[in-house]
Amino acid sequence: MFSLESGSGFWNPILWIFIFFIAFLLFYGIRGFGKSAYKKDTDQTKAFLSGNEESSAEEMHVKASNLYWGFTTSMKTVYTELRKMHTGNASDYVLWFVIILAFLFLIIGVM
Repeated sequence: MFSLESGSGFWNPILWIFIFFIAFLLFYGIRGFGKSAYKKDTDQTKAFLSGNEESSAEEMHVKASNLYWGFTTSMKTVYTELRKMHTGNASDYVLWFVIILAFLFLIIGVM
């Protein structure tokens, strides 16, 4: 049994296979202690919604506008300015990237 030794440890594939096999047996044994009363495609598979009935997917969908309402409301001035600058043209974004990169290189070069 050969091992590949390095400065921070060793690598032995047979030992690692043995460790994974022991871990698999351990996890499989722990899984065996679970309840066997579980039945697929019954009420047990439904999500628990604090006793409330499950609605349709369209009614339960949380839109991003609702999810980030507080954030977008507090940052409304920033978003309005960013929307003015947004053109949707990729070459504009590349131009801004090159300008900012040149500015950073200038600052790094001066230091």
